[in-house]
Amino acid sequence: MSKHENIKNKVSDIEAMSSSHWNSINPEYVARMRMQNRFKTGLDIAKYTASIMRKDMDEYDDDTSKYTQSLGCWHGFIGQQKLISIKKHFKTTNKKYLYLSGWMIAALRSEFGPLPDQSMHEKTSVAGLIEELYTFLRQADARELGDLYRKLDNASEIDKAAIQNQIDNFETHVVPIIADIDAGFGNEEATYLMAKQMIEAGACAIQIENQVSDEKQCGHQDGKVTVPHADFLAKINAVRYAFLELGINDGVIVARTDSLGAGLTKQIAITNQKGDLGDQYNSFLDVEEVDSDNMNHGDVMINQDGKLVRPKRLPSNLYQFKKGTGEARCILDSITSLQNGADLIWIETEKPHIGQISGMMNEIKKVIPNAKLVYNNSPSFNWTLNFRQQVFDAMESEGKDVSAYERADLMNSSYDDSELAIEADNKIRTFQADAAREAGIFHHLITLPTYHTAALSTDNLAKEYFGDQGMLGYVAGVQRKEIREGIACVKHQNMSGSDMGDDHKEYFAGEAALKAAGKDNTMNQF
Repeated sequence: MSKHENIKNKVSDIEAMSSSHWNSINPEYVARMRMQNRFKTGLDIAKYTASIMRKDMDEYDDDTSKYTQSLGCWHGFIGQQKLISIKKHFKTTNKKYLYLSGWMIAALRSEFGPLPDQSMHEKTSVAGLIEELYTFLRQADARELGDLYRKLDNASEIDKAAIQNQIDNFETHVVPIIADIDAGFGNEEATYLMAKQMIEAGACAIQIENQVSDEKQCGHQDGKVTVPHADFLAKINAVRYAFLELGINDGVIVARTDSLGAGLTKQIAITNQKGDLGDQYNSFLDVEEVDSDNMNHGDVMINQDGKLVRPKRLPSNLYQFKKGTGEARCILDSITSLQNGADLIWIETEKPHIGQISGMMNEIKKVIPNAKLVYNNSPSFNWTLNFRQQVFDAMESEGKDVSAYERADLMNSSYDDSELAIEADNKIRTFQADAAREAGIFHHLITLPTYHTAALSTDNLAKEYFGDQGMLGYVAGVQRKEIREGIACVKHQNMSGSDMGDDHKEYFAGEAALKAAGKDNTMNQF
């Protein structure tokens, strides 16, 4: 018995037990609507997607070629179109996720208007976007299944079995979302409350970073301020309690460290004995030894290995770490997080360099052998310049002639067809596979690609449409490409749900239904 028929039989049982005034309800239509609405709540989604992530994590442990990927999406429509495109091109959504970027929430979804990535946007906006994304993905399910049901109704008996098989084996557009909770938006109670909202909206994975909430900066900006491990672990605990309270036992926590680029801390950690976490954190502080003769009024002193030392305090009242300690702090942060509740780690680097990433991951794996990394393939990196310079340096170290290249000017288009540029592009192309194999990267994401693609496509259209090309700028640059490349959105009325609405009108009103999809609907031109 097909999945559809099983649902239909259950509906018929309900009908049989109900009073006669239900006799206008068609079990076939109810079965279709239930198939089209697989997930009833955000918690249903969170449970389903958490199990997917856990399965993917296990598969990666066995085979590093089975890494996962996502793109940051700032609107439900963008996320929906991404998943429709993935299904069209790859026939499956396997190991393809969504990333919800706090950066794009701030820049594009705040009621205050565009904001920098400094946790100034509304706390509820993250959960709101999660719910929006899943609303659009569920609509994509309903739309595609609706199209299949209409095909089924109009198909010959020979074709019906194949279409029914597509319906019964339908793969949902609903995939895991890794959602950015920034630095937790306050104390651990605030983190817990916000995490609950995000999980109830459908999030199965929450990413949290070890910066001070009220001093939070984008991971690729200056001025980052970290917190002692105890503060960060309290927030990891808060997220875990939120998952467990809501019954999402497989919920995933991604612990991000910004220590590589953060040279500052707001607090001196509490330490009770030599070598504890607080002591290790404080050991990285930039200090100078003092005695009674060189102490100043208001100085803060700590005892470090039996010596009285003064941590360097800046006019901002922040304390400074020793230069060159970033990697060691990242390693300690990552190990500590994985030992205390985190499932995955995220190390924010200043450049995409597999050697740098693997160097830290190898140290982490000495303690946590199955440590897995989430990595930001960030648009904040100049990928072309970084990889051309990496290839230049490798060629130089191998004794090859690099006199034809100016290292500082490798972005120049004159190098585009050179041996160096071709090699750099190939390394960019294989970066994800190479880094997954060599540096323990389980999940590759790009934080804000659709921010840039929206700007680029709009620029291209504006340049052509308002210029000499006029209407041809839209027709040749957009619509003709949509038609020829099979972009579903070219039938925008269908994408908006018009055909599904017609289906429902027929269910509800029968022959009296006023439908939009008649012969005069211009969508028939496509």
